[in-house]
Amino acid sequence: MIGIRFACLRSLCCASLLALALPAMALQDSGNAGQEPAGGDEARATTLDAVTVTGTRIKRTEVAAALPVMVLQREEIDAQGITSAEQLLQFLNVASNSADSLAANSGIAPPDTRGNNGVSGANLRGQGSDATLVLLNGRRVATHGLAGQVVDLNSIPFAAIERVEVLRDGASAVYGTDAIGGVINFITRTEFQGLSVTAGADVTQEGGGDIYRASVFGGFGDLDSDRWNVWGALSVKENKILRGVDRDFANSFQPDRGLSPDTRGPPFATVFNQTGGIIIGSLVDPEDGESRTAVNLLDLPGGPGCEAGGDLMGPYDHQIWSSSGSKYACAWDYGRARVIQQPVESTQVIGRATFQMADEHRAYLEFMGSRVESRRQFEAQQFSSSTTVSASSLDPSTWYPLNSLTQDTYDMVYDGLAAYFGEDNLAYGNPIAYRWRCIACGPREIETTTKATRLLLGFEGVIGSWDYSAGLSRAVSRAESVLAGGYYFTPQLKQILGSGLLNPFLLAGQEQSAEALAALQAASASGVQLYGGESTSTIFDASFSGGLGFELPGGEVQAAVGVDLRREEYEFTGPEEAALGNAWVFGAPGDSQNYLPKVSRDVKAAFAEIYLPVFDSLEVTIAGRHDRYDGFGGTTNPKYSFKYQPADWLAFRGAYSTGFKVPSFAQLFRDSAETQYTNLDLADPATCPGGIYNPQVAGCDVQIQPDILIGGNPALEPEESKQKSFGVVIAPTANFNVSIDWWEIERLNTIRSGFDLDDMRADYDRYAANFIRDANGDILLIDQRFINTGGSLTRGIELDANLTGELWGGNYHLNLNGSYLDTYRKKDFNAEPYGDNLVGKYEPYLNLPLEWKHTLSFGWNKGAFTHTLTQVYRDGYEDYLPPGMRNGTYIPPAYDPDVEAYITYNYSLGWEVSDALTATFGIRNLLDTDPPFTLRYLDHGDGAAWESRVADPRGRSFTLQVEYDFW
Repeated sequence: MIGIRFACLRSLCCASLLALALPAMALQDSGNAGQEPAGGDEARATTLDAVTVTGTRIKRTEVAAALPVMVLQREEIDAQGITSAEQLLQFLNVASNSADSLAANSGIAPPDTRGNNGVSGANLRGQGSDATLVLLNGRRVATHGLAGQVVDLNSIPFAAIERVEVLRDGASAVYGTDAIGGVINFITRTEFQGLSVTAGADVTQEGGGDIYRASVFGGFGDLDSDRWNVWGALSVKENKILRGVDRDFANSFQPDRGLSPDTRGPPFATVFNQTGGIIIGSLVDPEDGESRTAVNLLDLPGGPGCEAGGDLMGPYDHQIWSSSGSKYACAWDYGRARVIQQPVESTQVIGRATFQMADEHRAYLEFMGSRVESRRQFEAQQFSSSTTVSASSLDPSTWYPLNSLTQDTYDMVYDGLAAYFGEDNLAYGNPIAYRWRCIACGPREIETTTKATRLLLGFEGVIGSWDYSAGLSRAVSRAESVLAGGYYFTPQLKQILGSGLLNPFLLAGQEQSAEALAALQAASASGVQLYGGESTSTIFDASFSGGLGFELPGGEVQAAVGVDLRREEYEFTGPEEAALGNAWVFGAPGDSQNYLPKVSRDVKAAFAEIYLPVFDSLEVTIAGRHDRYDGFGGTTNPKYSFKYQPADWLAFRGAYSTGFKVPSFAQLFRDSAETQYTNLDLADPATCPGGIYNPQVAGCDVQIQPDILIGGNPALEPEESKQKSFGVVIAPTANFNVSIDWWEIERLNTIRSGFDLDDMRADYDRYAANFIRDANGDILLIDQRFINTGGSLTRGIELDANLTGELWGGNYHLNLNGSYLDTYRKKDFNAEPYGDNLVGKYEPYLNLPLEWKHTLSFGWNKGAFTHTLTQVYRDGYEDYLPPGMRNGTYIPPAYDPDVEAYITYNYSLGWEVSDALTATFGIRNLLDTDPPFTLRYLDHGDGAAWESRVADPRGRSFTLQVEYDFW
């Protein structure tokens, strides 16, 4: 309750700033009982037409429904300068702060996140983009060909969108498996006559990250007189690249605040202590007698400093990273070197032909297609010396040798080490083990091309007193990723490094030889396919809705029934050589262990919904859906909702439902594999606490090397969920309304990837079932496959308030839309209690659970002009802690444990120049506010010093959109 009071206090404080400027998109809640629609009697009549609102199959003559549905009209979207579905999701408070955008998923991609190659996902209420249902005109589109379970928002034909409906409630009982977090329904026009051309640009003040777009929308035919209408829209869009070096806030060298790059692989190499290398034993620092294991000549006392090695270099902060052996190492700001917004080019087309077959019957054919090309770019390769070839290192054959080609450089390194540490622990002639960033290798790039289509044949009309709708559709998404630069075939690369042709010890301004660059070019793996995939859905659906012919005191009872028959297909393939891993192409994030030949499953579903107007003031809706998945049997999920309106100005609403989520194809069918544990440090954790082999300790003195079992698990079960909500809508006048909704989502028996072996052996009692033993009790296998276990509990409150009126001879609309997250808890095992509340605390990879978010908007229109001013607020949180601060060994002088709130303002001016011409000018991030500083520094993130799940890295930008209607 204290947190709620603080959140509300923040909102009230913001509302008191109305004189300064307020936010701009009126997020219209369909539950705003008593709200007077803009536009007088004509608009009011439109509102009262029978419509099907997202979340129900029954057409209603009122939209003050039991479920919280947010409706965003095209005019409101344009006023914000929003030009894509991804930007829209970033604006919505109900959307979670997760790595679903082109900025947040721009970091290094491990195999299990291959779907991030140019993909933008929708994630409502922190349930994941694979648990949020995305619809186009009320029907499914294909999930991404690589990601498998996630709809790519870049494939949505945004230019033709008329409105977007966001159901802020679980809807598995209505729509099926992937609607746990909610539903986003992109709705296009049903008919159009004329020709409209739109062009726009969103250009940043500091350069980089510009966005350009253009579209044409045309249609012919009148359904009333011609009995047909055909329209089509074509749009093109380009997101330009934005690099970390283009933004000052992306600076990792801020050690006083606790931030420093966690890498010792700079453009001028750091020498490492490896067996068989130039260093034997250990290097003892003459100043304090401590051992140094990573040394860069530039950072030794009396040296020129790390900055002499090249751009973005600086000293490695051994205190922050709790690594005293690296006191004289150098670091490189690879966060600043990264791309912080991926470049994407997209072409989208959508068309619809509608035929009025009879007065009460229509047929329509709809086609959607898109082509999206992304070029994901990372910093240049880092080469690390090791005694074996691993994912990030190369064996001794690649260490810097002593030969006629390398003599001068080798002697420079040896003499530099000997001058400070002495020669006792140096072996002249042994190769030099090092860690090095190969700038000459160029940035690593992965180019992904995705082609998505959907063809739909639909029928709708009225039979007697019942409405019907039926459709047959086929949706396909094909995607392929290829290496586009910065990657090299490992055998050739090892030969180049081992010969000494590439020199890792060059100062700033020095360049590799022409022979070295030619050898790199010859070893390039550019153009090599990384992987490809295809996702297909073939769907037949039919529904009927209407009155049942009898009444309750509140009116006629209505019902809806229907069926969904769906075939889902998925395949994921790639080159056979990818199974060689690092022995094939060095550092390529291949995913051969997840290859799947085409697999499919049939889904049969039947649903029913009944609307009971118990009294004039009380309505109850009961819905249920039975889904039968191949291999799982059936599951039935109900939903109960109500609306109680004791007065015209007051309404209460609530809902309870259950949900489920079936495993993905990869989680089920990925090939299981047994690989031997090759390390020499494992003992049986049943007899050896911690499972660390130690010949001197009884119970730990037997070394074991069992097989590790990884891959899909055909025994997986669907996840389960429970959703609850309760809200109140207050509308004391026609000009003011407010809605407050409490919600809770609990997910159980969640599907998780294999547990970390270190965790398993350290806490054996919890993981004992994963250690599979023979008849003698010896460990045969350690099972790290996907399993059902654990869960999550999330609770929050959502607020929407609207005030309209007349001001200065015009009309204004003031809107406050906020989201308060009260609870976010997780547990690893079903039988365990939930862990600590993570709200307001840093979370590394998935959803960042901010306590409070809001948009505060003020719109004013008079005559041909419309002004909109918007404040976007994202709460602060407890920051990430690097190891040195986590264990208490070091606290930087300017360290602050909290990340500040991120507050930006947007302004737009709309002008109806004529009946045919409209223009919208806007300034996004009006005050040019930098993202708040954070200690975040992750290998799989997008850089450092800022949080892309919260902030927009583009800074202030200027938008202009012009639309011209030819007729």
